[in-house]
Amino acid sequence: MEAVYKTFLVLVFVALITKEALATQHVVGGSKGWDESTDFSSWASGQTFKVGDQLVFKYTPGLHSVVELTGESAYKSCDIGSAVDSLNGGNNVIKLSKAGKRYFACGTMGHCGQGMKVKITTVSADATPSTPGSSSSSTSAASAFPPTLSFAPMVASLVVFCLFFMF
Repeated sequence: MEAVYKTFLVLVFVALITKEALATQHVVGGSKGWDESTDFSSWASGQTFKVGDQLVFKYTPGLHSVVELTGESAYKSCDIGSAVDSLNGGNNVIKLSKAGKRYFACGTMGHCGQGMKVKITTVSADATPSTPGSSSSSTSAASAFPPTLSFAPMVASLVVFCLFFMF
């Protein structure tokens, strides 16, 4: 019975770590970040956003902000007055927790109208990439954060090893 218990614990732990290791962090705008010079529609079209992934907005605080808009209509008209959320820290991480569309814009006067907005379509975690280039784009964005992605499997292995010797 003890062996079954150990095996169950190890499998649950490995499943949790593997799920986290497979999540991707997408730096919004790529190497340029959250900036007026970025074509966010082109950037987003080259990505596959999955449930569990994270959006990372990198920008200069005071110059820009991130406002989550209520829907397509607010996105098209740049109506930031009825925002769902507003962030201004300069390095904001937003977890994509469910499938569907989300809309973001810069809250600085005039920036949304100049194109500083992005529509994100999140698919279920088991969905396959819809465009050939999307996996490589996501991988390059994720590689900016190696501690989250590279060390998770190593930590999982170490914990599994320790669990076997603890019981």
